[in-house]
Amino acid sequence: MAVRLQLKLGAVAEQDRVPDSPDAIVVVEPSIGSVARSKGNLYVLVTCRTSGNRAREAARLTAETIRNEYYYDESAGIRQCLVKAITNANKRLSHQRDRYGLGHQADGSGPVGIGVAVVRGNELYVSTVGPTEAYLIRQARLSTLPDPHRDRGLPFPDLEPDVWRGELSFGDSLCLVSANVVARLGTDELKDAMVTLHPQSAIEHLHARFVAADGRGSDGAIALEATEVGATAKQKALVPVRPAEPLAGAPDRGPIPLADPVVDGVAAIGAGATKAKAAAGGAMGRGFRRIFDFLPRRRTAYRRVRTLDDRREVQRRAAVAVLAFVVVAGGLAAGVWAFGGSKPTEAARSLDAGNQALDDIRAALARVSGPGVDLVTDDPRTALTLLSGAYGQLDEARAAGVPAATVDELRKETVSGLDRLYKVVPVRSNTLFAFKEGGEVANDLRTVVRGYDGAPYVLDAGTKAVYRIDLKTKKATPVMRTGQKVGNARIADPKFLTTGARDVLMLDAKNNLWRWRPSNTAGKGTVIRVRLRDSAELGDDVLGIATFVANFDQSLYKLYLVDPSRQQIMVYSPASDGGGFPADPTGRLPAARSVANLSDLYIDGDIYTIEDGKLARVIPAEGWNADPPPDGLLREPPTYRQMTSSTDRRQGMIYAYDEDNARIVAIDKNKGSYVEQYRLAGGNPAWGDLRDLLVLPAQAADAPATLWWLSARGLHQVLLEAVPDAPDAEASPSAPASQSAAPSRSAKPSSAAP
Repeated sequence: MAVRLQLKLGAVAEQDRVPDSPDAIVVVEPSIGSVARSKGNLYVLVTCRTSGNRAREAARLTAETIRNEYYYDESAGIRQCLVKAITNANKRLSHQRDRYGLGHQADGSGPVGIGVAVVRGNELYVSTVGPTEAYLIRQARLSTLPDPHRDRGLPFPDLEPDVWRGELSFGDSLCLVSANVVARLGTDELKDAMVTLHPQSAIEHLHARFVAADGRGSDGAIALEATEVGATAKQKALVPVRPAEPLAGAPDRGPIPLADPVVDGVAAIGAGATKAKAAAGGAMGRGFRRIFDFLPRRRTAYRRVRTLDDRREVQRRAAVAVLAFVVVAGGLAAGVWAFGGSKPTEAARSLDAGNQALDDIRAALARVSGPGVDLVTDDPRTALTLLSGAYGQLDEARAAGVPAATVDELRKETVSGLDRLYKVVPVRSNTLFAFKEGGEVANDLRTVVRGYDGAPYVLDAGTKAVYRIDLKTKKATPVMRTGQKVGNARIADPKFLTTGARDVLMLDAKNNLWRWRPSNTAGKGTVIRVRLRDSAELGDDVLGIATFVANFDQSLYKLYLVDPSRQQIMVYSPASDGGGFPADPTGRLPAARSVANLSDLYIDGDIYTIEDGKLARVIPAEGWNADPPPDGLLREPPTYRQMTSSTDRRQGMIYAYDEDNARIVAIDKNKGSYVEQYRLAGGNPAWGDLRDLLVLPAQAADAPATLWWLSARGLHQVLLEAVPDAPDAEASPSAPASQSAAPSRSAKPSSAAP
């Protein structure tokens, strides 16, 4: 029996590509028989030595041009059509070299490489140009197909591509792969995967090894395996269909003799009776209508017309009558209310209800806490039921006329018990440093970060400067300020502040990135301008910046910008020498969406955001939701504005500031569950002016964390451990500090890529 070849295909999926891969893959397997017999199946791989959006567009343009030109051209055979298609793609890239940023080598060649394969029946045609390689595996032996243009790439002047032709047999495998992948893994790894695995599994295995080897850039690959399948198959012999019953097709009849004629006769009689009934009813109706025509009728009455004066007189009398009725009814109601409306019995009933509510509240509080009794610790579920009921009865007691002082005292005790159940921790704040009042320009602090030297750095929008605060000498020194000349450039108004490894980074109003690096422990340092790719095109709508350290020892870190105009969180990769960010940025979110309401960004390997007052993990987004605090009975739902953390990825807690309730909520980073919340003791309203916050790592495993927070004029510190809930001696952020502690040197951050 005749056999034919069946091709098994494997390729790198688009969602599995590395973020900076520019490669393009096109596979065409015609479903029309005439096209398949004349042109065969087409497999195209386009690679590129460079990365970025423009390189990706150039690769896609090359692949689509080869596909369209090959199938459109019917003037010659497969070899000639492939040569024409590759030549036309080369011309299109040459004409648009500047648009796609395709640099060239000394011989004029460009960075784009192509690998094309055509399979028609048992015929195989392969052509490669530039950084793309083709391998034929036959009987577990790897053969490299000849490529006279291996060191060249598109666009190339006067390109003359060569097409290799051969036979494809059962068990043969063909692989088109990027030279970057082969250079990283080697040909032995390629051969072992193709010989032992299905083509798709082989490609997935090679790509996983490439990513594990820290591969970057071009990663495209296509694999084919030829198997045999029978061209014809024996069908079952056709058998004529015969009716199963001898009376099949005959008119339906009942099984009882003479039953069908009787049924038909009854139906005819019923139809005749219906017609006779309708005719009789119509004749009777016509007779009654004729009799009614002979009955006498009343003549039409003449209409009387009243004068305008008569109508006005009637309206005036009606208005006087209505007004008199309203006055009498109102007087009667007032008299009834004055002499009999407030009865002593009703006042007595209200007082009894208030006293009953007070008794119930006191009984519930006594059950919750008393001598040797603490249900909040021993039986939280029962304590929650009792305290919630008592809290609801407080309003009933107040409405029943119980004095406000009594209700307020019970309310304070009830809320204190509920706060213990809801894990509300009172804390105390002290001032580490406060700017002096006075001067032409008032301070307006916006952002605080902790430098590599352990000192706090703050951005002041009032004086338009970035200050380094020495906590030992209580002195603030400007390290970057508006108008400061650095080389041939001047610093514009500071806009955003962050840190990266040993550097303090500042993005000014003109989107210039500046770096301040300390040179000693006394606060001296140098300022330089950092190169940022296409910074002039960012516009004035950038909402924030952040960094993630890739290599702490070499001070290499990625830079993230929230760009609403691109609807993305853009990530810039550093140069290998740490000289800036010269490459095009890439979008970090899975799909473009609006980020106009994003107020804060935190990165520790995962990416967390605050948008529209809600805390979310956007990378990865699955399997994580921030639980709200359980105290909805006492407070409004949280509206977050800032967040911070000091622990590694999926460890410790995120601290988020709830602006409406003036509290800081601790949420588990791994599970998203609520842990506890902090508020200033004694009702201190200082957190109403909180501008930014920063948590410092604990000095020991069981030690509480330390929080820095920023007001408009000073830097303050809170130790996150419970204190007596009494009025704070420091009633405002500007009061003198009761204690101060210089933080230790920051530890190296993690280098796992987010």
